[in-house]
Amino acid sequence: MASVGYQSVGDVFGGGANKRCESYLVFPFETSLGAGTRTFLYFVGLAYCFLGLSSITARFFRSMENVVKHSRKVVEIDPVTNTEVVRYEKVWNYAIADISLLAFGTSFPQISLATIDAIRNIGDLYAGGLGPGTLVGSAAFDLFPIHAVCVVVPKAGELKKIADIGVWLVELFWSFWAYIWLYIILEVWTPNVITLWEALLTVLQYGLLLTHAYAQDKRWPYLSLPIPRTERPEDWVPEETNSDNSLSNICDEYSEIHGCGEDGSRNVVDIFSIHSNNETVPLYQQMPQTDDAAEPSSKNLNSEHNVNVFSLWKQQFVDAIMLESPDSRKLSSFLLRLARVSWQLVVVPWRILFAFVPPYHIAHGWVAFICSLIFISGIAYIVTKLTDIISCVTGINAYVIAFTALASGTSWPDLVASKIAAERQTTADSAIANITCSNSVNIYVGIGVPWLIDTAYNFFAYRERLHINNAAGLSFSLLVFFATSVGCIAVLVFRRLTLGAELGGPRIWAWVTCLYLMLLWVIFVVLSSLRVSGII
Repeated sequence: MASVGYQSVGDVFGGGANKRCESYLVFPFETSLGAGTRTFLYFVGLAYCFLGLSSITARFFRSMENVVKHSRKVVEIDPVTNTEVVRYEKVWNYAIADISLLAFGTSFPQISLATIDAIRNIGDLYAGGLGPGTLVGSAAFDLFPIHAVCVVVPKAGELKKIADIGVWLVELFWSFWAYIWLYIILEVWTPNVITLWEALLTVLQYGLLLTHAYAQDKRWPYLSLPIPRTERPEDWVPEETNSDNSLSNICDEYSEIHGCGEDGSRNVVDIFSIHSNNETVPLYQQMPQTDDAAEPSSKNLNSEHNVNVFSLWKQQFVDAIMLESPDSRKLSSFLLRLARVSWQLVVVPWRILFAFVPPYHIAHGWVAFICSLIFISGIAYIVTKLTDIISCVTGINAYVIAFTALASGTSWPDLVASKIAAERQTTADSAIANITCSNSVNIYVGIGVPWLIDTAYNFFAYRERLHINNAAGLSFSLLVFFATSVGCIAVLVFRRLTLGAELGGPRIWAWVTCLYLMLLWVIFVVLSSLRVSGII
């Protein structure tokens, strides 16, 4: 791919271009198209990539749900009766699952984009701004628009509050410290330069976050805040009200196939579940279950299991190419039906591609989890290429594109996760924890790992440090983000003190909060864009 010149925005849209951007995405004849046409096509391609991220997110969350649902059998001896007591306990701690699986997984589009940007620029003495710009912009999108959506998601009058304030305060502290730390290493210790030790310390702080959150959840002495946990159900999900005996019997046979909870209920939603409550969702065939503590399965059981695995995998491809027939009772208009079918045709390529992700129940969901992350990385690579070309064709600073379009598009999994948690869980813990933890992961992993790759290579290959492009613009964005984030947390605290909950409440106040948070996001985007463009 060649890259010759850049055009200013005025040249592109004013028709007075003196140079042509010779970069292209697929075919060389793209360069013969007009700048306006190319810009439109590339933005459409970018939007289609974001649609692909939304599609793979569905499979990603189902696989992650199975990972988190994994229980292990524990056999204990009752000291009184001297009999065996069998119980099942979750393998994953909820606080750790929020920070690692949920936050890391939903932030993986940004993390992979930043890592790819670092790898392709390896050996350069100046780090690219695409990754850091996307991650800082993503943090703003997480904090403001996602909070805004979560506030209005609960039903009118319904209040959902954080049950474990202690864990949330720990997560909030590390989230704020992440951006203070980033400003310190950019402007105080080694201005405009990142050293190997700074990058390494940035990554290691993610481990400190995990340790501190776990200590708070377990209420370790000296390492936790003396704040009691309140009103948190064991699985943080609503009680099942309507039970169907026949359906429960089916779910008992294959609790890990989608649509069934561990307790055999059809509509119970696990902590990460995005399953539909629509009764038209097809039930897959029963899968033979094996107990972790049971005797090794026989050859016949293994054979039956393998047959079922391939049957499920085949069904995924069948479902991918089959279009849903519009419900005439709900879509009475011909145009609405046509729009529904057209939309399904648009997403069919993504559905077919992601059907290659193995069924979710294999290895407790880990195989599908890893495969989903691989697909996300592939889409992120295409997004970086599209961003380069859009910046080349339009002359718009790539940093501006990063913290606006890229940040919003790649943060869609965060929005989906928090919205579902706010909608279906009895508390606000996971919905808000996903936001604060994602922002921490953005810095400690999303920026720390790419910088560690570049600084380590430069240190051992050239004995040189890594310089940061547009460090002043990045630092300014951090200051604006920090100031506006204080306003966001303040309104959440105010809602807790007055309404008794962070999410939901009277409809009018929920929408007022939503608009206020969206205004904070607009302020961040406008000020950061003006600073990068040199206007302020």
